[in-house]
Amino acid sequence: MPQKLLKLKAVFALCLFLLPLLCFPTLLYSTSTSLNFCLLGYSYFNYIMYRQLFPVAALAATTFAQNATNSSSSGTPSLTQLLGSTDSLSTLRTAIQGVPGLGDILGSASNVTVLAPSNEAFEKFMSTPQGAALADNDQDAIQALLQYHVINGTYPASAVTEMPVFLPTMLNNTMYANVTGGQVVEAVMQEENVIFYSGLLNNATVTTADQNFTGGVVHIIDNVLTVPRNISSTATSAGLSAVVGALSQAQLVDTVQSLSDVTIFAPNNSAFQAIGSALPNLTMTQLAGILSYHVVNGTVAYSSMLENDMTVPALAGGDLRITISDGDVFVNSAKVLIPDVLVANGVVHVIDNVLNPNNTMAMPEPTAEVQSAAFEGATSTDNLGGLTSGVPTPTSAEFGAGPTPAESEETASGGGAMETGAPAGAAMKKEGAIAMAALFAAGGVYMNA
Repeated sequence: MPQKLLKLKAVFALCLFLLPLLCFPTLLYSTSTSLNFCLLGYSYFNYIMYRQLFPVAALAATTFAQNATNSSSSGTPSLTQLLGSTDSLSTLRTAIQGVPGLGDILGSASNVTVLAPSNEAFEKFMSTPQGAALADNDQDAIQALLQYHVINGTYPASAVTEMPVFLPTMLNNTMYANVTGGQVVEAVMQEENVIFYSGLLNNATVTTADQNFTGGVVHIIDNVLTVPRNISSTATSAGLSAVVGALSQAQLVDTVQSLSDVTIFAPNNSAFQAIGSALPNLTMTQLAGILSYHVVNGTVAYSSMLENDMTVPALAGGDLRITISDGDVFVNSAKVLIPDVLVANGVVHVIDNVLNPNNTMAMPEPTAEVQSAAFEGATSTDNLGGLTSGVPTPTSAEFGAGPTPAESEETASGGGAMETGAPAGAAMKKEGAIAMAALFAAGGVYMNA
């Protein structure tokens, strides 16, 4: 732009230099007069341009000042101001300040929802294995944790309903998440409380909602969210030791965990016991084929995405058929017991039957308490065919550890626990969510503002 302006000035000045010579040839010998005309024209050109450009610059400056004044006069604080003026968020404020550049990123973010753990939430969190990252000042882990608490899009508490939705966050670092669009949190209304589910089915309840700031909204929550872990770690914490052992024996751990955007239907330990007589006779290739039939690659099929009579392609080939009956969700002949366990590269649904890639037409018996095994001739045994040998036992009750709005005595005491290999409490917490997802199948699966 400046070069074009200089060219225009030169042409304008040259015209004024030549004009008197053409009109008054006698001035040919008085070039000083023409030079004066030239200088006069150059100055006049600057004056004209100044008059044209100055109002534009002045308008821009005035608009900027007005915007700043309007933002200030609106009474809506910035995120920094909001965190600084809320005593119960002082630990979160300190954590953000401890990561270089993160405060600036969050401060400049717009159209976001911040899930802000209270000081009490951080105090509980510090006694957990994940909390050690803060104590050890692991910058990458701390940044990932904090990014996982920032949802893309502004969602007031009133936007959350009994239909679960899965909201993408700012966490897209592939060290911690391998999900297109960013790792998600699940938002759902339960017993008139807004609940956010994170990794290991840990959940946090909104205690103070709709704290507006210039870039969006803040909800204060009573627990620190858990960044979803890899499949092996999650299955171990969930008590799915047969799945962990089977993946290891089939040498599929690295393969499955390196995939992006996966859905895994993970049989519980009871499901493997139901075909216990067949397990010792399986070759590694056969075991790998069976496990691969439980994996859907390229689609993160949260429970709210599943529709009756839909099919999804399995990694091993062949299709998996979804059936929904009276609020229960089945894949082939297996019932989904615990839906939507978030993992680093997708989602896991815990099921009560081992799927058979050679029996793809197996259908459920919706009214039966226990589904028939998909492997003809296999009988139930008390052992797991050595699948759990060497699999670590969970050292703490991390899975589904977050409090719920109203824990029943039965759930808290373990009464009525089903033999799943996963905590009964986790299933109880998700029971209502999967019923709503089945009722409104495919509604609000994944929101990306």
